[in-house]
Amino acid sequence: MDSLMRRFAIATGVVSLLLLAADAAAAVYRYVDDRGVIHFTDAPDDARYQRIQTDWGVFAGRQRPRAETPPEDSFDLLILRSARNHRLEPALVKAVIAAESNFEPRALSPVGAQGLMQLMPKTSRDLGVGNPFHPGQNVEAGSRYLRDLLDRFGDLRRALAAYNAGPDAVDRYRGVPPFPETLDYVSRVLTYYRGYHAEFRRRPAGSSHPPAAKTKNRRAP
Repeated sequence: MDSLMRRFAIATGVVSLLLLAADAAAAVYRYVDDRGVIHFTDAPDDARYQRIQTDWGVFAGRQRPRAETPPEDSFDLLILRSARNHRLEPALVKAVIAAESNFEPRALSPVGAQGLMQLMPKTSRDLGVGNPFHPGQNVEAGSRYLRDLLDRFGDLRRALAAYNAGPDAVDRYRGVPPFPETLDYVSRVLTYYRGYHAEFRRRPAGSSHPPAAKTKNRRAP
């Protein structure tokens, strides 16, 4: 019994140190093997690892709701290209990425959804994705899938619900399923969408580049 308690205390200490380190590294991954041993790393080399912490609040691949719009423009060029290819507003594609993965290209959910737009393995195969963790492939395929859902349901809220809960669930309930997770997801995507819509609208006409970085904290010369 004493030995078990010591092992538990050591494991708790290790987790605490890893989570403290994550404040700087912003990524800790975990999986439990067949013997019940818990493994932690900041450089996952096995698909069973799941992200358990980032400074954006990702826990085990699932996000806590956020009121504000995550400020990220690293993938805007990919988003603009894929949105144009599939007749989507870039703000909508970016909003889905924000809600799905918080812009983490290697995000992996407990159910196996992968990459920026959290594509399920079957969806990736159906869309011909070679590497779902490749940002370009993932955003292109996710945008195509989102376009297909919009064409199928003819309604943004239903299309987003289908992206989260699956088309069959939307068909079964003849609308947005009453699942708390799905209701929260649709609400968050629409909130992000409004924020990013204003962001892209501020971009100069015809520009494929993100807006200039804000400088409100810099002193005037």
